[in-house]
Amino acid sequence: MTSQAHSPPRRPEYVIEHMEEDDPDAPSVFPSWALLEYRHMLSLVGPGSTVHFTSLSSASVESLRKALKEDEGKGERANFELHTASITTLAKQRGIGMEQICLLDPRAPLCLHASDAGLYPRPSSASSSSEVDGPFTHFLFGGILGDDPPRDRTGSLRALGFPRRHLGAVQMTTDTALGVTRRIVEDGMGMGNKEDEGGAERGSGPKGTLEWVAQPELKFGRGESVTMPFRYMRDPHAPAIAEPQPLLPPGMREHIKADLDRGFDF
Repeated sequence: MTSQAHSPPRRPEYVIEHMEEDDPDAPSVFPSWALLEYRHMLSLVGPGSTVHFTSLSSASVESLRKALKEDEGKGERANFELHTASITTLAKQRGIGMEQICLLDPRAPLCLHASDAGLYPRPSSASSSSEVDGPFTHFLFGGILGDDPPRDRTGSLRALGFPRRHLGAVQMTTDTALGVTRRIVEDGMGMGNKEDEGGAERGSGPKGTLEWVAQPELKFGRGESVTMPFRYMRDPHAPAIAEPQPLLPPGMREHIKADLDRGFDF
């Protein structure tokens, strides 16, 4: 009897629903920091999956396409697709059921777990009806977030009835939230029990737990520094002997430094 090869499970895809409060028909130029985050998302997901950007204005589609194409050939990254359609319209067009799409929502009752993409077993405690949903093929985020304090712009997506998971109680930037989700559902990592509001087993992962840097202080010399009001994954490429550094988008430190310098121009 010949053995039959099994194809590996399909990787999930990631969706960033553009949530800025602007006229969808008006020209749109993304802020520099947002472009840095959106580029970072593609490298955090890596090749073999797709990041969808939805609910873009017609003008912003071309603006974002040009910005993202500038990085072609600069390293391994995910594919991307740009859409003027919303996630609900796109899902209908492609036959994706709402039950297959997980909304990352700070107000969700359960913490995201490695089992939520179907690549790892469910925790043994997953027996209640609230944990029957999933596994999911798509993970949905409200784009250009990172408000401090949070303004709950995810609320409009929550009202549509998507299944939901949270990533702890501490605010993250959108690229961090996407990167954390990818590390959990694809790499088998856990959030850690301290931020878990859905049971200790959902806060751990079969491959370990993530390392965090909360509210990091970015120092630029001459007594200049900025404290970021978010939580980040630890940068694995920073020197081991140094203080833990946040995993920021390439170019973000320089952008923040330039903003700081402009603040001193009188």
